[in-house]
Amino acid sequence: MCGIVAYVGPRDAYPILMKGLHRLEYRGYDSAGICLLNHDIRVFKCKGKVSDLEEYLVGKDISGTIGMAHTRWATHGEPNQINAHPHFSQNKKVAIIHNGIIENYSVLRSELKKRGFHFTSETDTEVLVHLIEDIMTNEKVPVEEAVRIALNQVVGAYAIVILAKDYPDKIIAARKGSPMVIGIGKDEFFVASDATPLVEYTDNVVYMNDEEIAIIERKAKLKIKTIRNKDHTPYIQKLVMSLNEIEKGGFDHFMLKEIYEQPRSIRDSMRGRLHIDQGIVTLGGIQNYEQKLINAKRIIITACGTSWHAGLVGGYLIEDLARIPVEVEYSSEFRYRNPVISEEDVILAISQSGETADTLAAIELGKAKGATVLGICNVVGSSIARATHGGVYTHAGPEIGVASTKAFTAQVAVLTLLSLLLAEKKGTIPKSQFQKILLALNAIPEKVDRILKMSEKIRDIANIYKDVKNSIYLGRGYNFPVALEGALKLKEISYIHAEGYPAAEMKHGPIALIDEHMPVVFIATRRGIYNKVISNIEEVKARKGKIIAIVTEGDETVKKLADHYIEIPDTEEILVPLLATIPLQLLSYYIAVMRGCNVDQPRNLAKSVTVE
Repeated sequence: MCGIVAYVGPRDAYPILMKGLHRLEYRGYDSAGICLLNHDIRVFKCKGKVSDLEEYLVGKDISGTIGMAHTRWATHGEPNQINAHPHFSQNKKVAIIHNGIIENYSVLRSELKKRGFHFTSETDTEVLVHLIEDIMTNEKVPVEEAVRIALNQVVGAYAIVILAKDYPDKIIAARKGSPMVIGIGKDEFFVASDATPLVEYTDNVVYMNDEEIAIIERKAKLKIKTIRNKDHTPYIQKLVMSLNEIEKGGFDHFMLKEIYEQPRSIRDSMRGRLHIDQGIVTLGGIQNYEQKLINAKRIIITACGTSWHAGLVGGYLIEDLARIPVEVEYSSEFRYRNPVISEEDVILAISQSGETADTLAAIELGKAKGATVLGICNVVGSSIARATHGGVYTHAGPEIGVASTKAFTAQVAVLTLLSLLLAEKKGTIPKSQFQKILLALNAIPEKVDRILKMSEKIRDIANIYKDVKNSIYLGRGYNFPVALEGALKLKEISYIHAEGYPAAEMKHGPIALIDEHMPVVFIATRRGIYNKVISNIEEVKARKGKIIAIVTEGDETVKKLADHYIEIPDTEEILVPLLATIPLQLLSYYIAVMRGCNVDQPRNLAKSVTVE
């Protein structure tokens, strides 16, 4: 949530900061602001998107070679110009941008009011910048020391950048619970919430750890210390990302580009892991924990949103193939419900960004209880990648669209590989079936490509249903998580109310909603509990519901029952989610576009949920 970018070096800061904001806008787009330091601190901010800020800045003094900028997803205080970042200290000598939540802001605010400080915004962030000013004034310490002292009084999550008028060549950055990466160029430095604003300028990066403070001085070396005042040597890594990965590449939206990237992203998630010629699966990131997984009495999968849906598929896969009991938990509930966790458990945390706050908290809980914690995430160097004992990267490439698409199928691909690996090691799957599934999995990218070629038909169906108010998605077995994910996509980007259910549960309530105005999307492939799904379709048809069916190529039975159908290639039952998800993504996309919605930046949402 919220995007942060900062720069110090020989170039004009403004173009770098604005380009960085555009690349980070998927993290929040309620308001935006910029701070430039050139003899004096100048702050410009407004409600709305980054483009609104650019319009507002026409004719303003935007000179300076040091600065910072922010795009906001509101937590404390409604989206408006006053609550937008950056925020000034009372004496206007210090400015701050912040991603996160200061949980004890109310107590700090009350204390600062007693000391004569006045507040102009409703934000928790303004409390922190006033506290820094108070420490600088009363304790006569430099800005970096004031920041360090202040952060020892803060409870919560933060990624902050500080500029101070009296330190015109210095940037102070710090993080706890919210991501921050530093780019190192030649005589210049960049700071950002993620690597997307940096890739154009440098491939040398430092991923900051929790409770670290970075002191960045023009033409000087980067210095990092902890809030306990212990020096840390920066660990410089090579950034694995290309510029074309974070640009639209001719597509109208990032979401559409990312849907069409799935043949590649699924293939890349299996590359070097699925060895058809040898008939084996290898996952190097968990190699040291294979025996722990094989002997696990239970695997707990924890995730949020789309990653939770992938986790449900993973739970089905692991139990089905490897015969290990699996529980799939929402991270936000798992972390607070005092779960029973033992040293014999393995916790599998799934997150696209690797920064999801609730999932990170669930990881720490599991580690504290002695469980082995492994991760599946997409971002190298992310917090989850560093917090877990081991794990697997999905290699989906950057996902900019807020509604996750290629990350889901990449996660399911990795979970399929993991399940097959465990099944083969445990001997719970016949060799012939194992080889058959490997071959079918290897063919999935080509089959996804075939589905994408049916986009015109899917667009035509979208045009018919673009104005509905509600919809229901139904599936059984492996297709139940697909129904949940399809409904979530429609809700996220088109703002149409949609719910996913196990098809058999329709009779336990949702069937009351069925009438001639209710579209019902069935994942009705021939593999799985086919005849029962046909019965469910008949029940909807009898009540005049409109049926959109995802069917296996050549299936005439469901085609005759459905008002509309979308064919997908046949595959093994356990692999159907990798195919059935694709037309549902396209259906949601086209409906949202036809409704005039902002597909890449849906209202009230942000890509990476780094606060509770």
